[in-house]
Amino acid sequence: MTEVPVQDRYRNRLLGIVTALLLIGALRVGYTVIMPIAFAAIIVAALWPLKRGLSRYMPSWLAYTLTLLALVAILVAFAAAVYLSIGQVIAALASQWDRLQAGYGHLANWASERGVPLSGTIDRQRIMAIVQMLASSVYGFVTYVGFIGIVVMLGLPEVPRLRRKLYEMFGGGARQDMLSVGEEISGQIRRYLGTTLATSILTGVASSLWSWMTGLELVLVWGILNFLLNFVPVIGNIVGIVPPVIFAFVQFGGWQMPTLVFAGFVILQMTISNVIYPLLQGKQLSLSPLAIIIAMTFWSWVWGIAGALIAVPLTAALAIICSQFDRSRWIAKLLSA
Repeated sequence: MTEVPVQDRYRNRLLGIVTALLLIGALRVGYTVIMPIAFAAIIVAALWPLKRGLSRYMPSWLAYTLTLLALVAILVAFAAAVYLSIGQVIAALASQWDRLQAGYGHLANWASERGVPLSGTIDRQRIMAIVQMLASSVYGFVTYVGFIGIVVMLGLPEVPRLRRKLYEMFGGGARQDMLSVGEEISGQIRRYLGTTLATSILTGVASSLWSWMTGLELVLVWGILNFLLNFVPVIGNIVGIVPPVIFAFVQFGGWQMPTLVFAGFVILQMTISNVIYPLLQGKQLSLSPLAIIIAMTFWSWVWGIAGALIAVPLTAALAIICSQFDRSRWIAKLLSA
């Protein structure tokens, strides 16, 4: 076997780097097209076992219809929960405005005594404008979720056809390798989404219960917020603690009750993230914690909040694909735990 010249090796590496940079640029530029397709592919991988299981007991068209109805019910429930939460947040800001203003006044005095000048009053119109801007962003994201749902509806029936096309296009070992990689990727995605969904539900319910037990208002909002943020590993668990604790300062004043609220949220997040989640997950996704953080940072930069939501399954799929080739196997080893 002849050795590859040094110049050719450097040229191949340079071409690989240029190709990777062009691919990253294409992912960012093609956000409006590529992201919904990637998101839809992950949802199809999660829903396909349901459709296949229902097909054993009923006609295929009825199983397909019930699967789509389940997806529509989930999307409608998600949109309704977000809409209700935003309404409750706006109503709470209006009812607690005097307390919020007083708390900000104390903060401004404390900061000015330490040489940090702050305005003594809050611009109510600016706060409401920020809330409305966030609401419109959320509504836009919900609309995008609806578009992804349409892509899923069109893509779900294509799964068996795609499998037949792969059989026709490839033969022998190559066909078997490709199908086995596809099955492994879809299995990893299903297990990850199932585990994350279970822990997200647990996190949301526990957050609502703790808010109710401490007398914190917006019980449903904190539950929904922590349910959604749990889909963003590590970072979402930390971010989910901040809003209810800040609101506790506004509602209760002082520091005793906010400290109690903070302690409860920290304990439940640490218990679910560090004890329950690893027990449910087992060795399903062998990504290292550092790889998860880097993946979330990268995909968030590429696709924003949507990239953060699907960063882990995308990175797991990349690791599985890289493990199939000698030249890229080092990437899979680098990403693994």
